[in-house]
This record gives sequence, C-alpha cells and structure tokens, in this order.
Amino acid sequence: MTIIKVIMLINIADAKARLSELIEAAARGEQVTICNRNEPVAELRPIEPARTAPRDLSPPFPDWTIDPAFFNPLHGPDLEVWYPDAPATGWHVAEGRPAYPSPRRGRRARR
Repeated sequence: MTIIKVIMLINIADAKARLSELIEAAARGEQVTICNRNEPVAELRPIEPARTAPRDLSPPFPDWTIDPAFFNPLHGPDLEVWYPDAPATGWHVAEGRPAYPSPRRGRRARR
C-alpha cells in the first residue's frame, strides 16, 4: 500500500489570492501550511465531520462492580491522608466568601 501525502507551503500574499483553491485542497486531504516570509505560521486543514452515531458509554469491564461504601465520606486518618490541610474541627465542603468584592446589583456605572 502506497500513501502519498501532498504538503503545500504558501506565503500569506499568495494565500489571500488563492484562498478558495487552498480550502478545496485542504478538503481533499492535502496539508496546506501558510508561511510568513517562508516561516510556517498556520495550517489549513478540514474540520472533522460531526459525530452522528451515539457514543459507546458501556464500561470497558462490565463485570466490575463498585462497592457502595466507595461513596461514603472519609473520616479520621483516611481524611488526613487525602487532605492534610483540613481543619482539625472537621472538613467543610462549602467555600467561604470570595476575596474579591461582588458587583453592585441594580446600579449602573456613571460615565
């Protein structure tokens, strides 16, 4: 099996004049590289077609099961291993107030 790959190097001025030809070439699978003073700066390539079939979301190992205890919250030493900076009084999930001021509501800035 022989695969022939066409690579086109073209400067910006020529690309402006021949844009429709370059787009057709990229759609055919040719690699179009746009250069600025003979230095490659961009590549023109076709967009992959949108997926029409649904993704396969089945697990790779269907015989595996997850123990329900996996979803229980951590306590004691297990919590200290994963979160060494957790406060001694207990772990709080909620975040505190942001350090930045919140925008004023209902007022517009004067110009």
